[in-house]
Amino acid sequence: MSVFQTLKDRSNNSCELCSSAKNLKQYTIPPSLNENVANDILACSTCLDQINGDVEMNPNHWRCLNDSMWSEHVAVQIMAWRMLQRLRNEGWPKDLLDMMYLDDEALVLARATGEHEDESAKIIHRDSNGVVLNAGDSVVLIKDLKVKGSSMVAKQGTAVRNIRLDRENDKYIEGKVGAQQIVIITDYVKKT
Repeated sequence: MSVFQTLKDRSNNSCELCSSAKNLKQYTIPPSLNENVANDILACSTCLDQINGDVEMNPNHWRCLNDSMWSEHVAVQIMAWRMLQRLRNEGWPKDLLDMMYLDDEALVLARATGEHEDESAKIIHRDSNGVVLNAGDSVVLIKDLKVKGSSMVAKQGTAVRNIRLDRENDKYIEGKVGAQQIVIITDYVKKT
């Protein structure tokens, strides 16, 4: 059975965040690189557009997290925690965060994208055009890059999907080129 079908079965064909049954898609929570049931959730396009920053956040839409934060599935708990962190200045999300419990391993994964950090403390990764990069974004290489420690050359135009950000250096991102996980300097990529 496919991951998508398993997610549909476990969620009863509804968004695991807001319970909508329309426009459902599989979403791999960053910084996970491999799609599987433990790292993925089923989400509607309304939730995904706001998660990805394609549309402005609607705080009232996310009141649904009051229910979904109690999900038995860790991936859903992590996404609920991250969205509550994004909205914590609204007031009510802070109360939900105070009630929420994540075990140590889940909390490390939840914090991996830096949602919990103040904007001033975050390291901001930018591509060669100055566009902000986020964990899970896709980028394209803008020049051929020799991969240190191997004979491989990552060719210009190669797509790197579902990137991870280096939490200590704003110039480094990680991603898979072919089957190999590599570190890439942000000066040589363009967000897609």
